[in-house]
Amino acid sequence: MSTTDTDTDNGTGRTAAAKRHIGVSADGELGEAGSQLSTAPVDTAVPGSFGGMRAPGPVGALTWTGREVVGWSRWFWRQLTSMRVALILLFLLSLGAIPGSLIPQSGTDASKVADFKAAHSLLGPLYDRLGLFHVYSSVWFSSIYILLFVSLIGCIVPRTWQFVGQLRGRPPGAPKRLDRLPAYATWRTAAEPEQVREVALQVLGRRRFRAHVEKDAVAAEKGYLRETGNLIFHMALILMLVAFAWGQLFKSEGNKLIVEGDGFSNTLSQYDDFKSGNLFGSDDLTPFSFNLKEFDGTYERTGPNKGTPRTYQAAVTYSVGAYGKDRKTVVKVNQPLEIGNSKVYLTAHGYAPVVTVRNGKGDVVFHDAVPMLPLDSNVTSQGAIKVMDGYRNARGQAEQLGFSAFFVPTFAGAGKGTMFSQFPALDFPVLALSGYHGSLGVDAGIPQNVYQLDTSKMKQFKDAKGAILKARLLPGETMKLPGGAGSITFDKGVKQWANFQVTQQPGSDWALVGAFAAIFGLAGSLFIQRRRVWVRATTGADGVTVVEMAGLGRSESARLPEELGDLAALVHEQAPTKTDDPDAGPDPDAGTDPEADPDADPDTTDPDPHAVPAAEGAEKQ
Repeated sequence: MSTTDTDTDNGTGRTAAAKRHIGVSADGELGEAGSQLSTAPVDTAVPGSFGGMRAPGPVGALTWTGREVVGWSRWFWRQLTSMRVALILLFLLSLGAIPGSLIPQSGTDASKVADFKAAHSLLGPLYDRLGLFHVYSSVWFSSIYILLFVSLIGCIVPRTWQFVGQLRGRPPGAPKRLDRLPAYATWRTAAEPEQVREVALQVLGRRRFRAHVEKDAVAAEKGYLRETGNLIFHMALILMLVAFAWGQLFKSEGNKLIVEGDGFSNTLSQYDDFKSGNLFGSDDLTPFSFNLKEFDGTYERTGPNKGTPRTYQAAVTYSVGAYGKDRKTVVKVNQPLEIGNSKVYLTAHGYAPVVTVRNGKGDVVFHDAVPMLPLDSNVTSQGAIKVMDGYRNARGQAEQLGFSAFFVPTFAGAGKGTMFSQFPALDFPVLALSGYHGSLGVDAGIPQNVYQLDTSKMKQFKDAKGAILKARLLPGETMKLPGGAGSITFDKGVKQWANFQVTQQPGSDWALVGAFAAIFGLAGSLFIQRRRVWVRATTGADGVTVVEMAGLGRSESARLPEELGDLAALVHEQAPTKTDDPDAGPDPDAGTDPEADPDADPDTTDPDPHAVPAAEGAEKQ
């Protein structure tokens, strides 16, 4: 595969159309001079049958079958490693990634997949059979990925060895007819052929051409970085494919909500949710722990950006290993804590009001900070307080309590029957509660949302008038439960919580290196022109040296004739055009200018001896 190559003919390195453009017949009369300007593989058509004539008998049939298998295998391999097939595979890979972005994936959010299946009775089973709920681990996506990987490997290895051979070799000798090449110049000089070739070697060497003398001409070549960039581009693609595959197989990502004062150890049981690659194991987790000491959040108080966070950071103390020394640091948004192969990102923030629940006897059965889920930018929050153990009602029966909670850090909405927060800071915190008693349903073993109550097996508390019991509490206030069921107090301390995402993404650095290498390699393959220049100096029939210069490139560029003209001018400075001998008399075949002044001094009409005459026969084919 090549980013810039076109289909070439059998070994010449140039297309038939390009040959016609420069006047070279398609039979390859340039020979070695026009070959190996690229290491692109040659496309071949399907020859029909590779077996040839089938000999009679079982041995003949077996031999013919073997030739067919080997021939078709080679043909399929050439097609797989061609640019056309590689581009098709790249297109299919990008096309296959579309459903992975639009359809919920089981490895990312299994609950969304379940909801999609429940809502789409027809599409759900169909998508499941097609593997659209796990695109990146499906058989068809993996097949495209592996085929593209094999295609790149099969392309890069032979081209690398071929290019190394070109670097170790010398530019090919000049073709017989230099005047057939795209850029050409010639003139006659009094300098000896050996002197001209020596001058050409020096000029080309100063222009960083690889040059040597072969027979009667100097052969030079430049622009090897074009093919180097092409190979780097392909190697970078392979590096990115390996890095992405490695990252998908060994990645891990987990989330943990931590209230101020609480801690976390990097073990699977500590995470709120965790997902990883197929080859990731619990032993691959980096051993560390940290405590959230304080969360600091400040906000704009005035102006159009009122409520926008100004400070958003978490002060933590962490240690590495079982007996690591405690270290203090601050984790900010987009400034993660890096420990070994893991990165700890700060992803969310909210409030956790501290509540105390007592039974009818006044005994504390629950005392903790309860995290609330933010609903808007002003941190209007909702949550659930669940008392699962240790509570007995007024009759001494074991029950569970649940409180639906609504919290605002800066209260607004008084007298309107609603409440909401008008600022994200703790300026006027209010906690609204309504209570339930019965069974929370947690003993069934079915996972529950920590921010919601399952009230299917619970009864709501009601006051003496039969109305639903609910109250808005300020810090320090208490809501009494009816019938001696106890009470719940909104303590004066309101803590904050922060959500941390711990990730391990091996291969991401290598993927970044591959991306930059691919960009630079592609730029080199597109903007660097590989070209060859030949300078032939021979003695003409009249004993005068004839100099010919010609250039050939992989693609016809406007810069090639310009560059050849510059090189010709430099050589011409030291091997100038030979003027006619003034003692030889007038040329009998020369015409007479009817407008010439017969009285003019012939010495005054001589050309300027310091002027460089135009190269004789200079042209662009």
